[in-house]
Amino acid sequence: MRTILLADDEMHVTHILSFKLKRAGVNVMTVRNGQEALAAAIKHRPDLIVTDYQMPILDGFEMSKQLVLDERTRELPVIMLTARGHKLSPSELAQTNIRALIAKPFSARDLMDKVCDVLGPLDDRDTQATAPDTAQQGS
Repeated sequence: MRTILLADDEMHVTHILSFKLKRAGVNVMTVRNGQEALAAAIKHRPDLIVTDYQMPILDGFEMSKQLVLDERTRELPVIMLTARGHKLSPSELAQTNIRALIAKPFSARDLMDKVCDVLGPLDDRDTQATAPDTAQQGS
């Protein structure tokens, strides 16, 4: 079973995404900031990290940069959730393993599509789950 680490300080976002990912047959770990995400990534080595850009203590971009500096997490792919209109330059992205940027608000379906783009097909027990389908907020 694949494991995805969700890093977001907004509980409703992690709740919706956890529900969708678990329904698709994925093991989900959640943390509330980039420092916790970095520690969990090193300890558990998930298959993918889905992180918010703006978080307390250590933001998602800085956490992503630190992942590539550690040989244990150097290849770990990241999907980053951003405020609408926030972009990272190609030179910034080159410092990380960020494979996709998704602007908030977004649909859980869009995220599931990106997860499958990065990891390949999931269990698909329910990639059409009937959970609330939009994660709001502008962080």
